[in-house]
Amino acid sequence: MRAGLRVTDICRRLTVQRARGLRLQSSATGSVLWNELRNRKLRGIKFRRQQPLGPYIVDFYAPQLRLAVEVDGPHHEQSKEKDLQRQHFLEQQGVRFLRIPAVDIDTNLKACVERIAAALCDPR
Repeated sequence: MRAGLRVTDICRRLTVQRARGLRLQSSATGSVLWNELRNRKLRGIKFRRQQPLGPYIVDFYAPQLRLAVEVDGPHHEQSKEKDLQRQHFLEQQGVRFLRIPAVDIDTNLKACVERIAAALCDPR
């Protein structure tokens, strides 16, 4: 490590490395949704996948609208409190959240995409 790196720089680099790793390990459900959001397919809005925001990483993020889309799969059942803390912190930074259960994506992808599209139009 270079001399003079601040703790915040080190934390940022670690978060970015973790986000890159998560992109490689994407769940099938996350990949299905990503195919609907990538390349500005949804209303011309750019989404990023596994986007670092401060010390956290969100599943999908539309920077232009400061909208985070989180896919809540079975692993989120054990981390509800941490998820809420993360959401609260990022909402304090001006990020809007939309949570979508993974089972909804698996059973009705079209409705989930429509829900995201509606959130894109909501300026809250």
